[in-house]
Amino acid sequence: MTYSPPLADLAFVLHDVMRIDAADIPGYGDLDRDTTAAILSEAGKLATEVLAPLNATGDAEGCRLEGDRVHTPAGFRDAYAALREGGWLALDCPEEYGGQGMPYLMNCATGEIFVAANMAFNMYQGLTHGAVSALEMHGDDALKALYLPPMVEGRWSGTMNLTEPHCGTDLGLIRTRAGPADDGSYRITGQKIWISAGEHDLTENIVHLVLARLPDAPEGTRGISLFLVPKFLPDEAGAPGARNAVTCIGLEDKMGIHANATCVMQYDGAQGWLVGEAHKGMRAMFTMMNEARLGVGLQGLAVAGAAHAHAVAFARDRLQGRAPGGPANPDGPADPILVHPDVRRMLMDQRAFVEGGRAFVLWGASLIDRAHRGGDARAEGLISLLTPVIKAFLTDRGFAMAVDAQQVPGGAGFTRAAGFEQFVRDARIAMIYEGTNGIQALDLVGRKLGADGGKPVMALIETVKALIAEHAGEKGDAALREGFLDPLKAASKDMQAGVMFMAERGMAKPTDALAGAHDLLHLMGHVCLGLMWARMAVTAQAMLAEGRGDAAFLRAKLVTGRHYMARHLPATALHLTRIRAGGETVMALPEEAF
Repeated sequence: MTYSPPLADLAFVLHDVMRIDAADIPGYGDLDRDTTAAILSEAGKLATEVLAPLNATGDAEGCRLEGDRVHTPAGFRDAYAALREGGWLALDCPEEYGGQGMPYLMNCATGEIFVAANMAFNMYQGLTHGAVSALEMHGDDALKALYLPPMVEGRWSGTMNLTEPHCGTDLGLIRTRAGPADDGSYRITGQKIWISAGEHDLTENIVHLVLARLPDAPEGTRGISLFLVPKFLPDEAGAPGARNAVTCIGLEDKMGIHANATCVMQYDGAQGWLVGEAHKGMRAMFTMMNEARLGVGLQGLAVAGAAHAHAVAFARDRLQGRAPGGPANPDGPADPILVHPDVRRMLMDQRAFVEGGRAFVLWGASLIDRAHRGGDARAEGLISLLTPVIKAFLTDRGFAMAVDAQQVPGGAGFTRAAGFEQFVRDARIAMIYEGTNGIQALDLVGRKLGADGGKPVMALIETVKALIAEHAGEKGDAALREGFLDPLKAASKDMQAGVMFMAERGMAKPTDALAGAHDLLHLMGHVCLGLMWARMAVTAQAMLAEGRGDAAFLRAKLVTGRHYMARHLPATALHLTRIRAGGETVMALPEEAF
């Protein structure tokens, strides 16, 4: 696989659309164009020269379990060392623990590059980042002092252990137990499954964050606590010492992400330490899970972007048939398939999703920075609302775009040698983990819409209205209004109608609301991408008028945006129709008929 990072597009979104160096978010003033260009260029070099060449070979080789040790594919240890030595693991981690203290936004921007080059590899360090965030926020000073420096440096890695053989999403059913010991620690006993990066050979130590129950725990999720359980117990000098009683007893045989070890972990009285308060483990774990959900949305976008680039390269080279209006390659035996309208349709669909989704993820990251660095409650509410949308919409659509990319080469796309089928297999998991996309939709409708009296969803609606009002009217550009603002306005009205339906039916007839949850999430996702495209169009129009930037790049941006607004944003009307249909047909068939 060859990979070329989208440096020009990242720079356009960050500096021309979002104008981050002028934003009133602490730390953003240091992110001038030259600084971000240097960071992203170096990330792109690492991705292109080191990570991408390992993507197909790592998939073919996979991980292997020998005894209780997992061996990662050839080249992964050297690649991880390069990632660690370059400081990429610590980019936005706290400076007091050895990090660089940059905004989360830059972690997302570089993260897209690394995921697109090699999704399975990037998962090892991505999980550590989430564990660092959870421990920093909820761990006591002693735990943070001992564990955070080596985790931030990348010498130690992190995981999260939630799922058990008998329960997935319903964590209230977990059976793993934690018994208090005389020294103030605990002994953890139980089994966890589907633990990404639970065992590997990339780091000196692996730090597991494990959900378990104390002896006096109440039933359900209110009785869950969070524990830190290291693979090796640190000695007096803080170095990995004696082996703890936690082992990998199996590897999952998966559809994709073969190069990432998905483990069955057995805890047999392993020594662990409480993170946060007793019985408050879900609150602490959600710090990690919410960050992971944004990262998973990023995976959906990144893999779709890599698949799209691969499809474009194929379409340029593959000669087959003739263009509808006459030969485009008259001296050759046939025209490149790029000339055919149906191939163009698939490629434009992919491009419009990837570029819009990229802006959406980066906007979400900026909301996190605004909330966490600036203490902005509105931003906190807005990103809480949008987290399930980012996770589910971008992974659902990202998988669909990877499938479309596989379709471009026809039969060749079904073969391993062409390189498309790995994108499809890898992208598929993102719709499932960190809470399936159905769970994300239920979270949106059941919790997020009504949060804080509905202020976050109203903030989203007002954000859309403000952009439309700013550029509408007699002084507004007609092409901008007709191509972007009017479609966005219509889609926003559909979203408001869908939200109103949920508010009216949520209590009186919850089945109606929940049956439409998936459609409301996708409706909101389309509106958010429409909002991103409208913002990008406003910027591109202004830059062209002022003679700034690459004119060809900006014109292509407007063409791509109009494609999304004309051919994808109208899906909001279909989703609204489905929402209004309620749950009758969904629930009418008796159980025995299935």
